[in-house]
Amino acid sequence: MIIRDATLSDLTGITSIYTGSVVDGVASYELVAPDVAEMERRMAAITGSGYPYLIAAAGDGTVLGYAYASAFRTRPAYRWLVEDSIYLAPEARGQGVGRALLDALIGRCETLGFRQMVAVIGGADPASIAVHHKAGFVHCGMISGAGHKHGRWLDTVFMQRPLGAGKATDPDPLSYQGTLFSR
Repeated sequence: MIIRDATLSDLTGITSIYTGSVVDGVASYELVAPDVAEMERRMAAITGSGYPYLIAAAGDGTVLGYAYASAFRTRPAYRWLVEDSIYLAPEARGQGVGRALLDALIGRCETLGFRQMVAVIGGADPASIAVHHKAGFVHCGMISGAGHKHGRWLDTVFMQRPLGAGKATDPDPLSYQGTLFSR
């Protein structure tokens, strides 16, 4: 397995994984899976703002999973906080792929100068909670009945992890060079 930046050629695999999560799962609260063109637009918005978008690929190039960081909120004071998203192919679950993606994403976000990462875990998925906990995230809240999908109410769990110096020092205003926030 290799972890690398996602490219446009990965979009078919990424879209397939996400479609499975939308149709069969509760990690995403979307009800209709987006097509490849929409996933391309979303990827461009994330990477165009300077956030990392990674994939885990098998030796044959098959996309096993993907992860990206994005703005938690777009107001300037949130500039140093990112939200992580991780989606895995069914055959990659329980194989360490999610943890490898999360570790790589954390490293990239620290290098970019971000100071906090939050996980917004749809459906209060125990496997997602466990992988985040193992990566140093702590539980910081829950919204009960936040979504309704597949005939049931879903809770959303929030977890948080400091990046780099966290809140111990002021951030370097020049470290994040993305375009989302004006300086």
